[in-house]
Amino acid sequence: MAGEKKCLIIIDANSVIHRAYHALPPLTTTKGELVNAVYGFLLVFLKAIKEFQPDHIAACFDFPAPTFRSKIFKEYKAKRPPAPEELYRQIPKVKEILKAFNVPIFEKEGFEADDLIGTISKLAPKKQIFPGVEIIILSGDSDTLQLVGLNTRVYLLKKGVKDTVLYNQDLVKEKYQGLTAEKIVDFKALRGDPSDNIPGAPGVGEKTAIELIKNFGTVENLYQELEQKSEKTKELKPKLKEILLQSKEQVFFSKELSKIKKDVPIDFQLRKKSWREYNKGEVVQMLEDLEFYSLIGRLPEAKN
Repeated sequence: MAGEKKCLIIIDANSVIHRAYHALPPLTTTKGELVNAVYGFLLVFLKAIKEFQPDHIAACFDFPAPTFRSKIFKEYKAKRPPAPEELYRQIPKVKEILKAFNVPIFEKEGFEADDLIGTISKLAPKKQIFPGVEIIILSGDSDTLQLVGLNTRVYLLKKGVKDTVLYNQDLVKEKYQGLTAEKIVDFKALRGDPSDNIPGAPGVGEKTAIELIKNFGTVENLYQELEQKSEKTKELKPKLKEILLQSKEQVFFSKELSKIKKDVPIDFQLRKKSWREYNKGEVVQMLEDLEFYSLIGRLPEAKN
């Protein structure tokens, strides 16, 4: 990266692994081991290293246990079919490779990888080695766009594992028709999120949700003005006002479910050895064992 700023890549590992698994055809070794998710993950990982030349890398994983969201809302993500066992079997192999690259792994029972990413993106600039750090979040999940800020961008897998978009504040505003990143949770509180089974306000679509947040700023302010019957709310259609008032509790609950946490109690430490000091021989051996011969030539130089 240009200038003296440090660059930290935070990987939303589960989402990248899922994207890779579904984007690539079944790829097996001569021993019959399915490795398409590992291969796709490495394609994205090596591409990001080449593009951003990060000083540090951290990887966040979902912990295989119920999260606080699923505990307070049993229907959270209920419509998603369970991921196939063949995908889950590849996760330990990805972790092995990350460890060989000196990449620290973060996971915490009760929380999703997104919450760890949000917490690290908040903690990292406060660390002594990170004044003004540039953060790149590598993800296949657009939920992470709410974390975009002045020094935080999201490198989003748009289609497959090769089509990527680097979202900054301007691109987020363009995607959400004028809403800033921090307003995405308010938008989702009203619109809901079908992919996560977050309800929102019934019958409130994308366009209406965007207009409401543009006009009122937050759902808290929207409801305050609705209950005060302010001049501003007189312009809203009676049916819409009725829906909003009837679904107030659901809207606030949807906001709580949508919001990425930034205060997960984790010990955020990076390894004393950076990824640049990785053991290249060990990684080459792993790639040979997986029969990823084409990736060996793409490995970055190690600073040993």
